[in-house]
Amino acid sequence: MVINAITQELQREFVLEKPANLSFGHYATPLAFSLAKEFRKSPIAIAEEISARFNAHEIFQEVSALKGYINFKLSPKFLDTYASWALENEDAFGREEHKETILLEYVSANPTGPLHIGHARGAVMGDALYRIGTHLGYKITSEYYVNDAGNQVDLLGLSLYLSGREHILGLEVEWPQEFYRGEYIIDLAHVALKELGEAIFQDESGISILSSWGKDKMLELIRSNLADVGIEFEQFVSEKSLYDQWDASFQKLRDNSKTYEEDGKTWIRSTELGDEKDRVVVREDGRPTYLAGDIIYHDNKFQRGYDHYINIWGADHHGYITRVKAAINFLGYDESKLEVLLAQMVSLLKGGEPYKMSKRAGNFILMSDVVSEIGSDALRFVFLSKKSDTHLEFDIDIFKQEDNNNPIFYINYAHARINQIFAKAGKSVNDIKNVSLDSMNEEAQNLLFSALLLPEVLEDAFSSRQVQKVTEYLKNLAAALHKFYNENRVVGSVEEEQLLKLFAVVALSLRVGLKLIGINAKDKM
Repeated sequence: MVINAITQELQREFVLEKPANLSFGHYATPLAFSLAKEFRKSPIAIAEEISARFNAHEIFQEVSALKGYINFKLSPKFLDTYASWALENEDAFGREEHKETILLEYVSANPTGPLHIGHARGAVMGDALYRIGTHLGYKITSEYYVNDAGNQVDLLGLSLYLSGREHILGLEVEWPQEFYRGEYIIDLAHVALKELGEAIFQDESGISILSSWGKDKMLELIRSNLADVGIEFEQFVSEKSLYDQWDASFQKLRDNSKTYEEDGKTWIRSTELGDEKDRVVVREDGRPTYLAGDIIYHDNKFQRGYDHYINIWGADHHGYITRVKAAINFLGYDESKLEVLLAQMVSLLKGGEPYKMSKRAGNFILMSDVVSEIGSDALRFVFLSKKSDTHLEFDIDIFKQEDNNNPIFYINYAHARINQIFAKAGKSVNDIKNVSLDSMNEEAQNLLFSALLLPEVLEDAFSSRQVQKVTEYLKNLAAALHKFYNENRVVGSVEEEQLLKLFAVVALSLRVGLKLIGINAKDKM
């Protein structure tokens, strides 16, 4: 609303900033500096001329020029009207009507073992983007790509088979150089014994059955792990189910002269679009490669006609982006529609020492183990506290503390504190939602402004793919609430009802903001 009002008056592009000192204004623009050359005037003179055009605008209490900057101070009446609307329309607060359709693919971990904390970071990031983007009106489909057609699934079957022969049949087995380790394989072999019978371990004919069965069981476990942190997918797409489309996808590449034969293999000319070398898509024995699977998948994706595609991959896939985008281009699509976000690895500490690896998982730190230690809310918050492509290190013991060192406790305490204040005052939100806030002092007006900023924060966080802007905003808002409360008497004061309404708006933003990153705000602590 504010940005639209400024845009309507200026009729040109501009940068809008938030001054560190709100006494100057709630917003500021350096537009006059960029216009100085065009108008052959000083920025100071231009700023004064532009600011004079806004003086009659009902949204602004004051529009002033200061050292070439144009400062906008919102009117108390506008803030009050917006606050009243927000309290009446919580579900609509921060909502927009973006029409873009987006296919969002994330996690997509191999169905060969439980999820570890590396998977968890991408999972939480993807889910938060889905929640925020959907709230903003984007038509988003969440998708999990199941890699169920490669060597890893065969290896899972072999690992189960050998584990069954050793730990169930008591036979001596020769383990290959590469196999899936961890107690979960032994546990899964015992489940196979119950469901498939001992005969499944008698000879190698059982390996293929164990591969398919084990993949399904692991996928069930993955779904359960994700559900434990509130993550669900609209659809799962099987790599194996797409292989019937390989001939058609491969023909597109050939028709565009983007493949060639060499050393008995088929290569894609990915160097044409920036890859460091061409890549094999069909092996000597005729089997498609891992890259071929992604070519089929992205061909399928783009056939579905979304406006935009977002993939969240592990940081180790950085070099993979170029060759996938090259393939998309060679298939005849606009590769710029694909956006790849990377989730860096996580270093986990406990009491300042490296977190103990899980024997059950084969020397990985399981997502489920961390959730059982600190809970889903803390896991979500910490994984969203830094930009996803930067390394993250945290100590789980911090999230067991009940003080301001624990950000999720600190934010929840602010929300619960507001509920407690209302209870002490013997009032509800309905009692004060129509109270006028026009006469509040500047300190209170600034807190109200901060509380009403959530919609802007959500827009910025989603468009920049930086969800940590939401967690940072919530921490800062909670801190501002605690500071204001400690410095001002509320219950029993002359301004009691005004301050209660102000606090209700703060609680609203904390509650909606937390919800959009998958956390339910606590009403009491």
